[in-house]
Amino acid sequence: MVGPVLIVGAGLFGAVCARELTDAGIRCRVVERRAHIGGNCHTRPHPGIGCHEHVYGPHVFHTDAPALWRYVNRFGAFNGFVNRPRVRFGDRVFSFPINLLTLHQLFGVSTPAEAEEALRLRRRPGTDESSVEGWCLAHIGEELYETFVLGYTWKQWNRHPRELPSDIIRRLPVRLTFDDNYYTDRFQGVPAEGYGRLFERLLEGVAVELETDFLPDREYWMARHPLVIYTGALDAFFAHECGPLEYRSLRFEREELPVGDFQGNAVVNYTEREVPWTRIVEHKHFGPDRSRPRTLITREFPADRAPGCEPCYPVRTPDNLARLGRYRARGAELEGRVLFGGRLAEYRYYDMDDTVAAALGAVRRLLGPDLGGKACTRT
Repeated sequence: MVGPVLIVGAGLFGAVCARELTDAGIRCRVVERRAHIGGNCHTRPHPGIGCHEHVYGPHVFHTDAPALWRYVNRFGAFNGFVNRPRVRFGDRVFSFPINLLTLHQLFGVSTPAEAEEALRLRRRPGTDESSVEGWCLAHIGEELYETFVLGYTWKQWNRHPRELPSDIIRRLPVRLTFDDNYYTDRFQGVPAEGYGRLFERLLEGVAVELETDFLPDREYWMARHPLVIYTGALDAFFAHECGPLEYRSLRFEREELPVGDFQGNAVVNYTEREVPWTRIVEHKHFGPDRSRPRTLITREFPADRAPGCEPCYPVRTPDNLARLGRYRARGAELEGRVLFGGRLAEYRYYDMDDTVAAALGAVRRLLGPDLGGKACTRT
């Protein structure tokens, strides 16, 4: 394989590919539409508050794979942050994800056996589980569904949960212990120096051009690079010729406040439909320095995909999946010329560790067994 390789997008998939190909002696160029590297993982420092702002929402790296954990720690030490969100519903605050303390707060139960009996009495066996609502009623019952899922999900997807496929809720943890760690993975954290510094190290020695949109000059770029690794929106690459793929997006409202601590936690979800935001993030709680007399919060508002709003969550309805199949068929015609990778180009939700693993696997396949094995096992 010879370069130069053009990588479209300086997010996690693109940056890992750039690092591995560069280390294998392949010249790379990265073009990024936005004014920063890091994609939606981008953070920026706020020295006066002593924290890094997660600009596009919080990103906690978590994995059960020691090799992936070692890999990301090559580019920045992670601080061991564990995500323990809380839920605000009306005037009450609940432990979340649903665990024994949550069930105690709602039902007064105190032991796993009591909790299991409380759930058994509230489940609706025989309910059609194909929708979010049906799955919840069958597995957790009406009260938990209405407190934690109904309003939040309706806001997030702009659809009633009975209109949404159950695969988007099946990962919801329900625990009969007091474990309130949102993730079950052994390794968790955020970079102590922020994701911005981590991406700078990933892209060290790589030519990066910011505020450069690949799509208007696609033919120009492709004529000059034998291989393009494309991480942008799949439908945009093909000028939406099969119709747009639907995404939900987010709008952020930031506020700096003259208080030392606004909510006492990094993330508080607001699950009532009447509250327009889905959660409030208080950024100083992702790091150890919480002594400053000011704090920074971000309210997240679900939004439709629109100019100026980054596509975040693919809406994998049957119509969208049918369009996806047509776009994938078009992409297969470009095999060997264009590699489509990452959450936007594959139209799927990726956890960060899955993104890193997918990028390493893609590079391994590109380089072949000799160079690929050498380039992707230095973890």
